[in-house]
Amino acid sequence: MPKENGKKVQSTRIDLENDSRVKVAEILNKLLADASDLTMQSKHAHWNVKGPHFIGLHKLFDEIYDGLGEHVDEIAERTAALGAHVRGRLQDAASATRLKPFPDGVTEGMAVVRALADALGEFANSVREGIDQTDELDDMVTSDMLTGIAGDLDKHLWFLEAHLR
Repeated sequence: MPKENGKKVQSTRIDLENDSRVKVAEILNKLLADASDLTMQSKHAHWNVKGPHFIGLHKLFDEIYDGLGEHVDEIAERTAALGAHVRGRLQDAASATRLKPFPDGVTEGMAVVRALADALGEFANSVREGIDQTDELDDMVTSDMLTGIAGDLDKHLWFLEAHLR
């Protein structure tokens, strides 16, 4: 059996080459770490935002949090469906995230929007890379899933960027 990060990948009836499943699972576990980090960054923003636009931003950040939580689940479940081990613990995300840390002490409305928009944009770009990579590995299902996620991220990014103009 192929190995993914030292662990055996279970066989499935998914008609995708085993080596491709291993590579796709690695891509997905990296995205899972980033998505988990971003999910908590959005909740951190929700809890800590201050200023004249508080209630609108507070609600917006909660909507983003809810959407990201759904994507975390999608990414994790696709990883499991491919027969791979899902690295979904908080410790896994903390050690594997590729996102920059949310700036400490930032609470002013537009500064929080800017920090969250930066992180969301960074993650969206990683998802787009994942679309290309999984397409090259002939995993159309994962590529399609990531395309849907990218569209949702673009919408959230639009909402954030509208505040900064």
